[in-house]
Amino acid sequence: MDGACLSAEGRRIVGPISLSLTRGRVYGLIGHNGSGKSSLMRMLARQAEPDEGAISFDGQPLVALGGRAFARKVAYLPQILSTGAGLTVRELAGFGRYPWHGPLGRPSATDAALVDEAVALTGLGAHADRPADSLSGGERQRAWLAMLLAQRAEFMLLDEPTAALDVAQQIDILGLIRGLSRIRACGVLIIIHDINMAARFADEIIALRGGRVAAAGPPEAIMTEATLEAIYGVPMHVLRHPGAGWPVGLPH
Repeated sequence: MDGACLSAEGRRIVGPISLSLTRGRVYGLIGHNGSGKSSLMRMLARQAEPDEGAISFDGQPLVALGGRAFARKVAYLPQILSTGAGLTVRELAGFGRYPWHGPLGRPSATDAALVDEAVALTGLGAHADRPADSLSGGERQRAWLAMLLAQRAEFMLLDEPTAALDVAQQIDILGLIRGLSRIRACGVLIIIHDINMAARFADEIIALRGGRVAAAGPPEAIMTEATLEAIYGVPMHVLRHPGAGWPVGLPH
């Protein structure tokens, strides 16, 4: 991403932003409400076209990729999802194979094997034939992640996948995402509202403020009192978790 900007109703809401993301790493995207997190992610997911600047994948402009070619490289999970009504977990995960066989192609034995693998990796093997809308919130998020895994993309974009989950489910899902990134050597950009969850599970944190990058780097570099105050606009304390040692930010 090189100098990308996005405007709405004549007002710039994001940019200019220049970023380079690497496969195999988890990036936590943080910032106050209205800082441009979802807008940035929509540009990366080709849901919104930048007004200025350029976005590329492996040196190839995103605009030059066809829809299916793009989906073979980048998987996007928006914040608002359906319940998956009328679909089993396996059927929902099977939609991840669409970029590979198209609307008229018949799923192959390879497709079926990859779907089963994705369901197993997300811990839903025992629920593969259950209706997706009968699952708990955390299990349903795992089912959507199974769909993205079946897609076999090289990068996943996740817009607040833990927003409606309790703390235990948030830890479970974020730990799963981090583990899947390692298993598949897949890059992940995930919007996280909780800075402490970002510091715990992300390899790097990207902080937005006013539509621009306010700070970017490993958690240890971001989790300082001065940096957090610059990001959120309120004084912050930074402590060490008494058991694990990772940094924890608390408002004054």
